[in-house]
Amino acid sequence: MRPRLSFITLGVDDLERAVAFYRDGLGWPTKGVIGTEFDHGAVCFFELQPGLTFALWPRASLAKDTGLPVSAASPTNVCLAHNVRARDEVAVLLTQAVAAGERSVPSLFLP
Repeated sequence: MRPRLSFITLGVDDLERAVAFYRDGLGWPTKGVIGTEFDHGAVCFFELQPGLTFALWPRASLAKDTGLPVSAASPTNVCLAHNVRARDEVAVLLTQAVAAGERSVPSLFLP
């Protein structure tokens, strides 16, 4: 499988404050927070380069998406996303990751 990192997601406690830091403090361009109309949907995206996006997402939303419990704030509250081109590649990628020792929550990701 060709390695393809497309998202770096940072789990944050205060989405608006984090957006202000990256947008206003560092000058990273963004369209701002989107998805507020959905439960656990509020997120902010920053395109770092073509094909690589940095996202800020509340830690509770990140925990819900992964099926893991919310933990104390930590520098490890980050998620890397490897997007695939077709649905059938998801199972192949998850099988490879589990064989390599990764924990998996397949029910959340399999078609």
